[in-house]
Amino acid sequence: MVLIKSIIPGSPADKAGIAAGDLLCSINGHGIRDVLDYMYYAAETSVDVDVEREGTKLDFHIEKDEYDDLGLEFDTFLMDKKQSCSNKCVFCFIDQMPPGMRETLYFKDDDARLSFLQGNYVTLTNMSQSDVDRIIEMKLNINVSVHTTNPELRVKMMKNRFAGEKLKYIYQLAENGIKLNCQIVCCPGLNDGDELRRSLRDLGSLMPNITSMAVVPVGLTKFREGLYPLTTFTKEGAAETIDIIEGFQREFLEKYGTRTVFASDEFYLIAGREFPPGEAYEDYPQYENGVGMLRSLIDEFMQALDMAEWEGGKRTVSIATGYSAFSTASRLAVAAEQKFPELKCHVYRIRNDFFGETITVSGLITAQDLIAQLRGKELGDELLISSNMLMRDSDIFLDDLRVPDVEAALGIKIRTSNRDGFEFLDAIMGIEY
Repeated sequence: MVLIKSIIPGSPADKAGIAAGDLLCSINGHGIRDVLDYMYYAAETSVDVDVEREGTKLDFHIEKDEYDDLGLEFDTFLMDKKQSCSNKCVFCFIDQMPPGMRETLYFKDDDARLSFLQGNYVTLTNMSQSDVDRIIEMKLNINVSVHTTNPELRVKMMKNRFAGEKLKYIYQLAENGIKLNCQIVCCPGLNDGDELRRSLRDLGSLMPNITSMAVVPVGLTKFREGLYPLTTFTKEGAAETIDIIEGFQREFLEKYGTRTVFASDEFYLIAGREFPPGEAYEDYPQYENGVGMLRSLIDEFMQALDMAEWEGGKRTVSIATGYSAFSTASRLAVAAEQKFPELKCHVYRIRNDFFGETITVSGLITAQDLIAQLRGKELGDELLISSNMLMRDSDIFLDDLRVPDVEAALGIKIRTSNRDGFEFLDAIMGIEY
C-alpha cells in the first residue's frame, strides 16, 4: 500500500471521492508497489481503485479517457525510494569525487524505473527475475550499462559477483521484444581491443532489439587514491577504438540497415580526427551520451548562420568552454565574426583544476575554475557558458556557487546556452527571446 499525499482538484480521483491520506491498495485488482505499476494499471478507460481509509476498505469505479492520469499524488515521484547502485565499478566517476560536496552528488542510482522514465542507464545487477518479467509484461524499453559481455570481466570491472550472471537479462529482454539502448564505458587494457569486439559482436546478435550502442572513454579525475589503476586513452588507442567501432558500423549497416554502434565525440577529439558527417549519426540515438553533440552543434550553427542577419551595433562576447569543445567553439566563433565584422568573440579554454586536467568536458567545469581563469581577461558585453555546467533547472554549479556569484566576481553578465546550434548563435548575437 502507498500513502496518497494529495489529490489534483478536478481530476478523476477527486470526482470519484478518493481523498488525501487514503492508502492505495490496488488498481483493477493489481497491487501497486511503485510508479510503474500505477502508470501501467491506471492507463485503462475503466478503472477500479481500492483504497484503505482509517482501517476501512473502499472501492471506487472510475471512467476516464485512456492514459489520463487518475490525479493521485504521492510523497515521491517513484512512490518509494530510489534504488542505489550495488556495484563498485573500477571506473565509477562518483568514487572519484572530492570530499565536501553536496550529498546528492554522491548518490549512485541504479534504478530500472528511472531508465524508463528519465533515460537513466542501469547495470541490471539490482534486478530480479520478477523485475525482468514485469518489464516484459509492460513492454518497457530501457537503457543498459553493459561495459562488457564477458561475464568474468564484468565481475572484475563492476566488483559485483552477480554482474556476470545478470547479463542473461539482456538476452531475455531482447528476445521478448524489449528495445535496449546500451552503453560501454571503455577502459584501456580492460574492455577495449578484442574485448570490445566481443561485446559489440554479442550485442549485435540481438539486433534489431538492441537499438543503439554508445562507446565512451573512461573519465579519470585527480581523486583516485586507493582506486583501481586506470589510464586515459592515448591518441593511438582512441584511433584503434574508432576503427573497431566504424568496422562494426559498416557490418551492421550492410546487414541491418543501421549503424547501431557509435563512438562518443571524445574519442574523435583524442584521436585528432574529424567528426563523421551528420548522416553517420542517423537520428542521434545516443546524443545524451555525448555521441554526435559537437557534429550536431556545428551543423545547426552553420545552418542558423547562413540564415542570420545582423541588426545590432558592435558587440563583444566571451565564450568559456572545456578543452574538448574548445576547437569547435573557436571554429564557430570565427565563422560568426567573418559574417558579421561588428561582432567580436573571445573563446576561453577552461582547464579543470577542480577535478584534474584529464577532465576536459564543459559540463564538469566549476564556478571557481571560471573565476580563477577568467578574472582580469577581456570579457566584453556578456560571458556565454553551456547550460550543462549547471544543475538541471537551476543556476547552481557543481561546487555550489551560483551564477550571480560568478557574475559578481567577474563583473560580467552571464548567459547560458543549450547545446542547440541555433540557440548558441542567438546567444553570441545577443538575441533575446
